[in-house]
Amino acid sequence: MQVTEELVRQVTDAVLEEMKGRTEAVSGHQGGTGQASLAGTYPGGFAKAASFAGRDRINPVKTSYADYPRARQGQDPKEVVIGVGAAFQREIKKTICGIPLDDVLKNIKAGIEEEGMVPRVVKILDTSDVCFMALEAAKLSGSGIGIGIQSKGTTVIHQKDLYPLSNLELFPQAPLMTLETYRHIGQNAAKYVKGEQVVPVPSENDPMSRPRYQVKAALMHIAETEQLDPEVGKIEWEG
Repeated sequence: MQVTEELVRQVTDAVLEEMKGRTEAVSGHQGGTGQASLAGTYPGGFAKAASFAGRDRINPVKTSYADYPRARQGQDPKEVVIGVGAAFQREIKKTICGIPLDDVLKNIKAGIEEEGMVPRVVKILDTSDVCFMALEAAKLSGSGIGIGIQSKGTTVIHQKDLYPLSNLELFPQAPLMTLETYRHIGQNAAKYVKGEQVVPVPSENDPMSRPRYQVKAALMHIAETEQLDPEVGKIEWEG
């Protein structure tokens, strides 16, 4: 996987160094003599910025899905389609907090099956927005219920006749997700299919998770978006 902790540190360092340069420029223009030091503002501190000159992509090679079977329209009323991101299990193999995507998918599928429903996995190649991914999955699903999962772990349960942002359940705090959460998501999606009363999956909230993971989240989103292929659109994906 190209989005490594080292890359996260390098990008963060580059941003801090640029901020430092701007601060010093402003200070010099105003006649100040002190230099602003940003060392230590990011865990571990950094002394030298990494250069990204000439680098156009996080992943130099783009995976081709031209030969994969296109996603079919489901007919099974018990089906729940899981739409995964373009970099899922290829360029990105773990969520933002380090959970293997193989295990994420395994637990969501298990949750669906425990409720007597049938999971099917497709890879969404025409959008990296999790709400639109989930809606496309729902439209392909024989039941009209779908789940969208970005490679960083953000997840949505959707229904085919809802607006993109009017989903059934949204799980935006990917750093706080666990395998138990993903299993519960699968169970709830299956319960929506059955028309049962659903208790939303409890969502934890940590105000510090955004600043702590912001750089890594941005890099993972870029890595996912780089792999989009709208001409292919959606493919069958066993996961």
